[in-house]
Amino acid sequence: MSRIGNKIVTIPAGVEVKQDGQFVTVKGPKGELNYTINPEITMHMDGTEVSFTRAAEDKKHRALHGTTAANFSNMVEGVTNGFSKTLKMVGVGYRAAKSGSKLTLSVGYSHPVDFEDREGLTVEVPDALTIKISGISKQAVGDFAAEVRAIRPPEPYKGKGIRYEGEVVRRKEGKTGK
Repeated sequence: MSRIGNKIVTIPAGVEVKQDGQFVTVKGPKGELNYTINPEITMHMDGTEVSFTRAAEDKKHRALHGTTAANFSNMVEGVTNGFSKTLKMVGVGYRAAKSGSKLTLSVGYSHPVDFEDREGLTVEVPDALTIKISGISKQAVGDFAAEVRAIRPPEPYKGKGIRYEGEVVRRKEGKTGK
């Protein structure tokens, strides 16, 4: 039984959903997203409510059922409100800067690390230690945030690195602590 797959997704006012076979387009005030549904999953539209059913009860179909419903729900949420992730930098001399369409990070390497802006994403640097990534696709926002974080993930001894806002880093004792 897929609890997420059985949930009914309610389409808010101002969002338009078009289905062409297995291809679904969701259009809202913030933009437009496309998704191809697996042929084993069926989408049912009833006015402002969308539900999904699966062809069989095996493990693969149950997993696809929940994944498809969650992805569709995220599309509706994205074109309505959008998604954002905030990264915080902790460390002496660490800083971020935005110039034009380029994000530049100074995180203790011998050279600065540059990222080009991605289509559909907005990258802001409110202060030198904060990076805010926002967009309509939850996957694109999360992928880019993970890519930036992977440059210098937080380390457990001093806590230095790039972390998500609100992320708790488990600290370890150094080798002198017995």
